[in-house]
Amino acid sequence: MEFGICVATKIDDWQMIKFAEELGYDMAWIPDSQMIWSDCYATLALAAQNTSRIRIGTGVAIPGTRIAPVTAHSIASINRIAPGRVFLGIGTGHTAMRIMGMQPMRIRDFREYLRVVRTLLQGEEVEYTLHDTTRQIRFLHQDLEFLNLDDPIPIIVAANGPRALKITGEFGDGWVTAVKPGPEAFLNDLRQVRAGSEQAGRTLPGSFHTAALTTAVVLQPGESLTSDRVIEMCGSQVAAIIHFAYEIYKQTGREEVVPTGYRGIWDEYCAHVEKMETPPDKRYLQLHNGHCTFLVPEERRFVTPEAIQATCLIGEPAEIIDQIRAVEKAGLKEITLLPPMAAARTVFKDFSEQVMQRY
Repeated sequence: MEFGICVATKIDDWQMIKFAEELGYDMAWIPDSQMIWSDCYATLALAAQNTSRIRIGTGVAIPGTRIAPVTAHSIASINRIAPGRVFLGIGTGHTAMRIMGMQPMRIRDFREYLRVVRTLLQGEEVEYTLHDTTRQIRFLHQDLEFLNLDDPIPIIVAANGPRALKITGEFGDGWVTAVKPGPEAFLNDLRQVRAGSEQAGRTLPGSFHTAALTTAVVLQPGESLTSDRVIEMCGSQVAAIIHFAYEIYKQTGREEVVPTGYRGIWDEYCAHVEKMETPPDKRYLQLHNGHCTFLVPEERRFVTPEAIQATCLIGEPAEIIDQIRAVEKAGLKEITLLPPMAAARTVFKDFSEQVMQRY
């Protein structure tokens, strides 16, 4: 099992990646969400220059805000500074798009985007369409080394729905899920990924990476799931999941999209949204406030023990290790932690010293 961090992308706090490297983490994921954080590639450049071992990449890149050739050249530029340590995490764009009141990229378009990016990162020419004009494109001046295409850049696709999981198998070198993994659910989704690879006539390599984005709280003596410190350590991640579930529910009308641990608070949360002061046509400006950065005080009541357990790795060190070993047996290769900004250093340090060093 490998361990990674994911942080709120703040360019002048790039030292967090160096701090994680010193603690023994294997990977650092830097999110791409233009309306709430700093630029991910600028932050990655600083991290690349100031680290030597940890693997770094986007967590995840958003296709709807950058055309495919730009995404390919941006990550290949970072690969010049940290050769062989760079990966491209990429997804359809949940928060980055919804926080502007827009939808993530359609799966059909995402598939085409991945095809173009993958081909360009292989240093090859590819057919590319922009604004109804189709042309053959390729990176020029490769001999002058503006980009590093020689050291492979794995593409790790963020996917949870069945169609996205299948194109992950078709184009991805890895897969990251945005929910706390349970062995059975993880295996079911991994089967979808394998089905996609088989349909494309591809066999997933043994190096195919699998990761799960969550967070963790190592309980101190006497603490419970209702303790203030516990809620502060994981509340932003719990809130982010309920925001995501609400967006999908609003879009589909299907109650089964509500995670089990959130069903007891679901009606109350929906009523909370309806009472928001922001007008309905601009509610997206308020709905994602605090996203994976801090817990909005008005949403603290939704961070229940059931929601925490459904979202986070929590317990004494031995209990957390048991949870990780169960999903490792199912095929998970990395646990990635995304705590609230104010608690990030504490969470990363506690987890490194009390879980990783005992694993």
